[in-house]
Amino acid sequence: MTTASLPTPGPSTDGALLELRSIRKRFGAIEALRDVTFSIAAGEVVALLGDNGAGKSTLVKIISGGLEPTSGEVVFEGVPRHFGSPAEAKAAGIETVYQDLSLCTNVDVVANFFMGREITKRVLGIPVLDERRMREETARALEDGGTRIPSLRTHVEHLSGGQRQAIELNRFVHWGGKLVLLDEPFAALGVEQTRRGLEMIDRVRQRGIGVVLITHIMAQAFAIADRIVVMRQGAVAGDLATRDTSPDEVVHMITGEIETVGTRNP
Repeated sequence: MTTASLPTPGPSTDGALLELRSIRKRFGAIEALRDVTFSIAAGEVVALLGDNGAGKSTLVKIISGGLEPTSGEVVFEGVPRHFGSPAEAKAAGIETVYQDLSLCTNVDVVANFFMGREITKRVLGIPVLDERRMREETARALEDGGTRIPSLRTHVEHLSGGQRQAIELNRFVHWGGKLVLLDEPFAALGVEQTRRGLEMIDRVRQRGIGVVLITHIMAQAFAIADRIVVMRQGAVAGDLATRDTSPDEVVHMITGEIETVGTRNP
């Protein structure tokens, strides 16, 4: 994938938005996570890399409230948190966007944007949907995010994968999201849609939102991430500023050819 036209990753901002402190997770005799510690600042993109079974998905589920750690601490906005469910994490401003997304494909863009948050008005004392206001707010949010949809009345099933992801990310930003976890978001997209998706991540970063990007594609990580965290066998094998490492070094950490590398922050 050509990355020359993509934005240049910027430095992280001061102060940690999320801190993971010595996170461990056991499933019976299996230790899925071992003493995982790293942080992410507001407005920073961290690429989380590792082979299958390295513990990435388990870690994301702990951050997003899908699992509770066996030990360790999750600190969000400076406060230790114990998210008992994804709904609790979402209410705090943490969203997870998976490859298969969470959009309802048989309704239009506006309905998806306001799903569960519909705006109503009263007509002769009866509450009805304020279609005009919802359409205007959706159009404004998508425009601010640099997303073009031919018609907001188009059912999502007729949109491309890149357009669907843009809707979900713009919706997250619009409703005050603070940290977004992207789990292999471009796995099923083509080159052009992936490029637009990376540009969308940059716009999200510029709004001061933290981004954790899980990907198996090295070019994506080096195109957009400020920092790269490598996981191997449930532990952090490296925490590096993207500009201070290389794809070859990262591959060696993933495979274990290089011992654990300490933090090199921007």
